[in-house]
Amino acid sequence: MNTKYIKYVAAALMAVSLTACEDWLDSESYTESNTANFPTTMEDADMLVTAIYANLNHAASKPVSSYLMTSEIASDDRFGGGNTYGTQSAIEHLMIYNDTQFDFLWEIHYRGIYRANTAIEGITRLLETATNKEMANQLLGESYFLRAYYFYELAEIFGGVPLITSTTQEINSPRAEADEVWAQVGSDLIEAISLMSSKKYNEYVEAGHATKWAAEALLARAFLFYTGFYQKESMPLADGKNLSKAEVINYIDDCVQNSGHALIGDFRNLWTYTNEYTVNDYAYTKGVTGLDGQPLHWAGNNNAEEVFAVKFMNFCGYYYPYQEGYSNYFVPFFGFCGSNGNEDTFPFGNGNGFGPVAPSLWDEWQESEPNDVRLKASILRVEDEIDMSKFASSSVTGQTEYTGLYGKKMIPVLSYDAYQKQGTWVNSIFWAAYPEFDKANNYGMTQWGGHFQDLMIIRFADVLLMQSELKGDAEGMNKVRARAGLAPVNYSLEALQRERRHELCFEGLRWGDIRRWHIAETALKTQDNTTLENAGKTVVQRNGRYAERYAVTNGFFPIPLAQIQLSNGVLTQNSGWDSADARFARWDFE
Repeated sequence: MNTKYIKYVAAALMAVSLTACEDWLDSESYTESNTANFPTTMEDADMLVTAIYANLNHAASKPVSSYLMTSEIASDDRFGGGNTYGTQSAIEHLMIYNDTQFDFLWEIHYRGIYRANTAIEGITRLLETATNKEMANQLLGESYFLRAYYFYELAEIFGGVPLITSTTQEINSPRAEADEVWAQVGSDLIEAISLMSSKKYNEYVEAGHATKWAAEALLARAFLFYTGFYQKESMPLADGKNLSKAEVINYIDDCVQNSGHALIGDFRNLWTYTNEYTVNDYAYTKGVTGLDGQPLHWAGNNNAEEVFAVKFMNFCGYYYPYQEGYSNYFVPFFGFCGSNGNEDTFPFGNGNGFGPVAPSLWDEWQESEPNDVRLKASILRVEDEIDMSKFASSSVTGQTEYTGLYGKKMIPVLSYDAYQKQGTWVNSIFWAAYPEFDKANNYGMTQWGGHFQDLMIIRFADVLLMQSELKGDAEGMNKVRARAGLAPVNYSLEALQRERRHELCFEGLRWGDIRRWHIAETALKTQDNTTLENAGKTVVQRNGRYAERYAVTNGFFPIPLAQIQLSNGVLTQNSGWDSADARFARWDFE
């Protein structure tokens, strides 16, 4: 877990000095960063690209202002939760809690774009003299992939945004049309595909780096969102051409057939509660034989199903900017709230209580696929798995929107071996049981900083489901179902939609899916009339104003007010965010 320490930290420090003026639309200019003489070697180029990856860690340092948290809580699969009303409550209702809510998300994405632009320009120049052109092309392709990735997330959250593709471009630029942004995403990914190696994913790059296969998968995801949400037949490209569905199918078929990626044997082995230090003490997994005929055992980071992921290391802390993001900081935000998260709730640990799972998901799943192993593999139903006489109710924790359901995919996981070393349950994260774990590396932040599982961005199961959706056949979908022990089905959009919800829940994809399928208003309304607990008081959410807020915003969130003010009117606000109705003031709207 420490192998990337020197490289990542050195890259982060180098990037800070190289791009000291990269705060987006601040009073300084990006153009003060002169890269005319850098890079001069392949080592320099590698450092530039590593700095872009380090920015992914920086982005993870503030989950409350992130693409993932926004997408998770805005969807119909989760409520806001937490121990008090705040940003998460506002996001859930498509409202804003304060004017700085999305400042970090905006700034960190444009910081990543600036670093990608720097690398693209520098490596393109270096290619003229590089002796190892294969490596140079690979690094250049990764830079294009990462720029596309940052623009993808911005375009899905905000719509049209300033399209900055050069370090010398005027930074106070107006918002580009959505078509222009998506055209750049598509073009960057096609360029990345053409530059990167066609070797299998595990044969040529360090774990955590983008591959041709990741670019093909992200291109399919972008195509599906753009053509679905904007109701188009094809996707524009920056050169004025269009990307057709047939071309995207060729790319996704290439990824499926030639990447080397595969589904792991049992779905439960994707999630950390099957790790070697926990699996035999957790009642749900103890002694269980997987659907592949083998004992359950966590597949770990860098497994065959991982197409692209953000990596972490044991260097979390508060001493440097964004240092929290060197741990998977999302994990504790979804942990048990208050005094829960100890031996009484084993193996799940303590955190902020964000994202209680919506009962509508559990109910729909029980009705449609009651024998689906993924249901209880993905959702913890507290009354089924925890001794309720020992579970501190929400009247003790103060948790809001408690539903009795938690996601298992991203939640702190404990182990008795870690407890023997740490002495307190709050710090007994299973990672601490590994011999090489040294809490001194992260300033003793085991509860918050001891999470090193990869943040999965693209999983091969998603690739197979996108393949089915693009081709309108059930082949890929039925491979995913077979892994879960389910019988094959005929293809229909409804079946595909259900399969994506069940397979990929709590992975940040549901929000984009219901928007591009134009079912968001209907799906969100299923959260109304839900019985919840708010600080021990049983309440019924009669009207969350979900459909009303979606109708006026189209699911886009507000451009940060500070950016609009700094632009002197060049930037404009998204619709639905200038009225008092956009501000979250209370939970009960009736």
